[in-house]
Amino acid sequence: MTSPYTLVFDLDGTLVDTAPDLITALNHVLDREGLPPVPMASARNMIGAGARKLIERGLEAEGRTVTPADMDRMTADFIAYYADHIAVESQPFEGLLDALDLFAAQGHRLAVCTNKLEWLSKRLLDQLDLSRRFAAICGADTFGVQKPDPTIFRETVARAGGEVKASIMVGDAGTDVGVARRAGVPVIGVSFGYTDVPIADLKPDRLIHHMRDLPAAAHSLMTVSAPGKALI
Repeated sequence: MTSPYTLVFDLDGTLVDTAPDLITALNHVLDREGLPPVPMASARNMIGAGARKLIERGLEAEGRTVTPADMDRMTADFIAYYADHIAVESQPFEGLLDALDLFAAQGHRLAVCTNKLEWLSKRLLDQLDLSRRFAAICGADTFGVQKPDPTIFRETVARAGGEVKASIMVGDAGTDVGVARRAGVPVIGVSFGYTDVPIADLKPDRLIHHMRDLPAAAHSLMTVSAPGKALI
């Protein structure tokens, strides 16, 4: 049994398959602007950098740009709609609950570090009955910085009661690999999330294709004496 670690998770595309509700909210905004909807398949990889960036990417797909004031209005519209429809179709990825149960039983801490707004993150996890599993849930507005700035990772670990030197990042995109590298901790990439660059190309320390494989991947990293060292 290893000493307790802090497992820090990205949210969208890592813990929860939120794409259906996020893209529905995006298409709500686009429809109000008189634009056609973005197909679900192509829009999945637009997710991961926050609401504003998602809207920007949706507009880019239609060859449109807007003024900063219009973007502010559209972002507010998106957040209002999404907050009211945040867990219509969103679900935890298969195998997640068993993995979290195992980590908790072994005494490890669990935390969420996301570029989603904190209150939206908590609302989503509340509605999915997941919030109680995490010692800290931190978003883009919690500390005033976003991933890949390492401050958000370090402060999330501290809020969870852990230590950075005994922590692991789990995520699906470049911001997750980036924040881990800058914080000097290992990172597990999940291949089923949302990213315009294949996660394997970003060379996470471990790569999994299903949440059932997460405990083994995490435990293999916990035995490494030099956290953050490239292992593959």
